[in-house]
Amino acid sequence: MTEQVKVTQQKKSDQMNVVPKAERVHTGVKDAKALAEALSRAVADTYRLIFKTHAYHWNVEGPLFYSVHNMTDAQYNEMFPAADELAERIRSLGQLAPHSFAEVMKMSVIKDLDTLPTTQEMIEDLAKDHEAVASGFHDLFKLAEENRDPVTSDLATRRAAFHEQAAWMLRATVK
Repeated sequence: MTEQVKVTQQKKSDQMNVVPKAERVHTGVKDAKALAEALSRAVADTYRLIFKTHAYHWNVEGPLFYSVHNMTDAQYNEMFPAADELAERIRSLGQLAPHSFAEVMKMSVIKDLDTLPTTQEMIEDLAKDHEAVASGFHDLFKLAEENRDPVTSDLATRRAAFHEQAAWMLRATVK
């Protein structure tokens, strides 16, 4: 093996040994760490709600099957790219996004039911969860405004609007 090949291989190895770390970003945002923590909770809530919505989507039965199956499909498909956008906002603030499912489970307000619910219970449970997540985004909006972060404020507003609409549609289904 030539010396140049060895040096090239070492450079590649060094490039792969980078451990992500938080860094200071100078954009005028006051408390990026607090914002990143709140955004991390939003990522956790979004991921937990994606899974719960998907699980209900797979298991729903009964006369409302088609409408609930399609509604939950639309909801989890909308939330998946939103989770990415939230995590990328954390990184834009120079902080680290959640990196383990255990961390996501611990941070999230979304909880699982003990047994597989009826279709009505699924819908009511999802509506309750969407309301809780929307409330979290309201809190994030307030924190972002207090810390001069209009980008996160805008993101929180858009996400709260989605979750409020999802809760309304779910509640309207079981009336």
